[in-house]
Amino acid sequence: MPPKMASVRFTVTPTKIDDLGGVSDSSPELSSSSRVRFSSRESVRDASRSDAYSDSSLATTAVDPTSERTTNPMDTGEDRSQSSVTEENSKLLELDRRKNSSLYQNHNDKGDDSYDRNLALFEEEMDTRPKVSSLLNRLANYTNLPQGAKEHEEESEGRKKHSKSTRMGTIMGVYLPCLQNIFGVILFLRLPWVVGTAGVLHSFLIVFSCCCCTMLTAISMSAIATNGVVPAGGSYFMISRALGPEFGGAVGLCFYLGTTFATAMYILGAIEIFLVYITPEAVIFQGHGTGGESAAMLNNMRVYGSCFLIIMSVIVFVGVRYVNKLASLFLTCVILSILAIYTGALKSAFAPPDFPVCMLGNRTLSGLHFTHCAKVIEEDNITSPTDLWDLFCSPPGQLNATCDEYFIHNNVTVIQGIPGLSSGILSENLWSNYIPKEEILEKASLKSVDEPGSVSLPYVVADITTSFTLLVGIFFPSVTGIMAGSNRSGDLKDAQKSIPIGTILAILTTSLVYLSNVILFGACIDGVVLRDKFGDAVKGTLVVGALSWPSQWVIVIGSFFSTCGAGLQSLTGAPRLLQAIAKDGIIPFLRVFGHGKSNGEPTWALLLTAVIAELGILIASLDLVAPILSMFFLMCYLFVNLACGLQTLLRSPNWRPRFQYYHWTLSFLGMALCLALMFISSWYYALISMVIAGMIYKYIEYHGAEKEWGDGIRGLSLSAARFALLRLEAGPPHTKNWRPQLLVLVKLDSDLHVCRPRLLSFASQLKAGKGLTIVGSALIGDYLENYGEAVAAEQALKQMMEQERVKGFCQVVVAQKLKEGLSHLIQSCGLGGMRHNTVIMGFPSGWRQSEDSRSWKTFITTVRVTTAARQALLVAKNISLFPGSREPLSEGHIDVWWVVHDGGMLMLLPFLLKQHKVWRKCKMRIFTVAQMEDNSIQMKKDLATFLYHLRIPAEVEVVEMHDSDISAYTYERTLMMEQRSQMLRQMRLSKTDREREAQLVKDRNSMLRLTSVGSDEDEETDAGPNKVHMTWTKDKHNAVRVAQNKPMPSFQDLLNMRPDQSNVRRMHTAVKLNEVIVNKSHDAKLVLLNMPGPPRNPQGDENYMEFLEVLTEGLERVLLVRGGGTEVITIYS
Repeated sequence: MPPKMASVRFTVTPTKIDDLGGVSDSSPELSSSSRVRFSSRESVRDASRSDAYSDSSLATTAVDPTSERTTNPMDTGEDRSQSSVTEENSKLLELDRRKNSSLYQNHNDKGDDSYDRNLALFEEEMDTRPKVSSLLNRLANYTNLPQGAKEHEEESEGRKKHSKSTRMGTIMGVYLPCLQNIFGVILFLRLPWVVGTAGVLHSFLIVFSCCCCTMLTAISMSAIATNGVVPAGGSYFMISRALGPEFGGAVGLCFYLGTTFATAMYILGAIEIFLVYITPEAVIFQGHGTGGESAAMLNNMRVYGSCFLIIMSVIVFVGVRYVNKLASLFLTCVILSILAIYTGALKSAFAPPDFPVCMLGNRTLSGLHFTHCAKVIEEDNITSPTDLWDLFCSPPGQLNATCDEYFIHNNVTVIQGIPGLSSGILSENLWSNYIPKEEILEKASLKSVDEPGSVSLPYVVADITTSFTLLVGIFFPSVTGIMAGSNRSGDLKDAQKSIPIGTILAILTTSLVYLSNVILFGACIDGVVLRDKFGDAVKGTLVVGALSWPSQWVIVIGSFFSTCGAGLQSLTGAPRLLQAIAKDGIIPFLRVFGHGKSNGEPTWALLLTAVIAELGILIASLDLVAPILSMFFLMCYLFVNLACGLQTLLRSPNWRPRFQYYHWTLSFLGMALCLALMFISSWYYALISMVIAGMIYKYIEYHGAEKEWGDGIRGLSLSAARFALLRLEAGPPHTKNWRPQLLVLVKLDSDLHVCRPRLLSFASQLKAGKGLTIVGSALIGDYLENYGEAVAAEQALKQMMEQERVKGFCQVVVAQKLKEGLSHLIQSCGLGGMRHNTVIMGFPSGWRQSEDSRSWKTFITTVRVTTAARQALLVAKNISLFPGSREPLSEGHIDVWWVVHDGGMLMLLPFLLKQHKVWRKCKMRIFTVAQMEDNSIQMKKDLATFLYHLRIPAEVEVVEMHDSDISAYTYERTLMMEQRSQMLRQMRLSKTDREREAQLVKDRNSMLRLTSVGSDEDEETDAGPNKVHMTWTKDKHNAVRVAQNKPMPSFQDLLNMRPDQSNVRRMHTAVKLNEVIVNKSHDAKLVLLNMPGPPRNPQGDENYMEFLEVLTEGLERVLLVRGGGTEVITIYS
């Protein structure tokens, strides 16, 4: 029977670091009986596992006073090898660990033995991987504080709530806040005017399109919001985590600007209600005539709007809790106003209100300038002119005065502005009536005599030119506000259930209200009254208020307070949105706005929001501000749909939303609808908003902080890369598409710095940001022990690549031998069709003076490996003399010495270099070598024709090399080379013997290394940290004795040496060719020439290095080129 698992009971008390009374994790006063623990109940008997660190915020750790180091194998490897990690960085990591870990005190160590016994199999992993109980406990205690006034309210009341606050359900937490944010000033001030101007059919289409846009966006938003926890930030958080920091920052700022301009729009709406419908006598500026009155009204709006903005900013700064507490009052005003409209519309069916409108012919007269709607009145059988007569006739008060022609030929009539629901006025209001600016409002069903007349008379005229597109932009802000529920996710009992239901129900409710109001307004109110934006025909009465029941003041007061409340809500939310963006750190210049008061209130963000809102108020026109914020909201909704559609198509493993009623087609339909509405409402505003978003995107891309949020754009990039790689895998590239895909082999010093940074500069100049570039390096050692050093080396390479502006990838391998590591890089770098085809490396400088032969032997081995892989090879000699990427050459030549044909690499490389600004002003010269049997004149013509077909401009010259006897200098040079090689070989053998004798004395067990005597492997093994030994055998002992007893050549034998004839011939070629090259190209900025291949016999490797040295003597910058065996350039199109 298996042993019964012990049930352990323990108490965990949350504490802060400050509550420990000055006791730190390294304090000697911390006794073992009261150890400070994190959420793990890990045994503390093993002090070596006491202070392990995990990058995850859910890692379980235990602090032990006896140890400050971690024994995690990964961490120890990094600590031993990463010399670039400073003590300051280690302290920062330690502080970050303490800050992100939940600190607990365990008062009961009773369960330690049970813990070790039950989970002993996993005890070595417990310092980096938490127990399931600890993980679940951490998740259960996770709280998502809402981004609002909660902290401010607690701070001002001087108390902290220890109990968990009451969470809200769907109705209170999502549905009603969405209603309050969606219903606003447009419903009361502009919807009747939209219906009168566009007609019922067009108005219905406008409202339906806007509501469909928000509904599709809400579906996408519900899918994103239910795919995990949405912290404070709302739509910004959803977009940035779904599309990445670039899109998130750009769209987040656009949404912030939209919310800020919404503040200005609500304030302008409140001022319009206040000055036009509540207290018209409060105006400061007075105007005369139609144009003067409009200008005066704009100035009044600016003055009062600025005062309102200051008052609202002070309220938000001082008492945000009052804004939240008054939200229910504002919502009540909105609901009562809407109910009053429905009640009044139903009442008008059987008892329409008395709402007279004075008409002259079919023209609408402004009731603000006269009291009697008649030309003359009769009192006591006396006919006298009215004040209306005086407005059209001159001199006033006389019946025989000269009057306006239109006034003379048309009668004055009175019509009912609200004929009622059963009047049949709906058929008259079905069609649109778009008119230009300063056009008089006319009723088409009334007869009139068409006579010219003055427009400056007291007619009701259009203040702006109307069109379908303009009305779309003006109306769309009335359907925004659907993000209110997602912004409150921290206050909800079940956010993943409440957000979709509440948001969609709110949109359905508001859409039903808007669409029904369109029909009700068209069925109850006359068209000329609907088109009268400011109620001039009815003496400044709000049209919706006249329709409502029981009084128009219900609508006027309710709309005023609801508009003020919406403005306060926008002014409260916009700074917090900006603060969330600033705290993410993706936009460097906005970081100052992430700071605020001690309770977290965004003071600086509020100040910037008020300044931007003031710019909107200075526009002073509700009809001009509304399209601006429509653009920003539409762009935000567009990217919400894009985020949902992208995640759905990519099918990323983390995309598991609880809301199942979504589809990628709905998301892309919503995105297309948002884009269409942007360009329908205002194409130039749409372009401006896109340019602003694009500029922010590029700014974040180049200067912003690098964030990895697992976004959909990265997933899309991976999918696109996979698709492209599979397409490239089909076959090798055509000659026309061939370009050098570089593998740059660099060497790192002991401090992990690149020894030859100009090699990266040259690679950058050659590529100019096109194609593939891989920077590779090899470290000597064991990967398990040198993992940290390899990571640090990759970081160093990335930094150097950024400095040299090399766009590409870096790869570091760890191998027992350097040449094996370089061979691994050449064989395995790249993926699929994105593999390198060209290797760049530096020439081993100072190889003659060095006693260590490994450098040049590794160089030759790399040349052989590259040749075997059929890849091109570029070897830069004197790379330190090459120009940097910021050092353009003023003039000069790039000389190409074309000795043998290797696929056209020598022709292509100068052309690619000249695309870069460093080499752009250099001219290209091509030299080729002719033998005695060649026709040099014909060769020059053929070469010029070949270059012409290649479209490469270059000077051509054929150099003739005559047969000549081998000079004494060449003979002596070859002899010196072979003598030097023999002497160095003897020195290395004697050094090896001395080391072996010392090793034999030290090794009492008669162990011997596995490698052979004097070999290259022997030398490289000495340099490694570990030496391989094997048991001393008799055969091995005899072989060593034979090698030791072999007589060494004496000095006299060296003097009597005769050089090998094949070496003499090769030296003769190198000397003669070098003389010609130096003679022709001594002043060239760069010399490119064919690189001869290494000898097949490894015994001649050192001679091969000497040949290369002789070939390039006296030249400043040399690039040795060895083709990969394939044609890389063609004359065909």
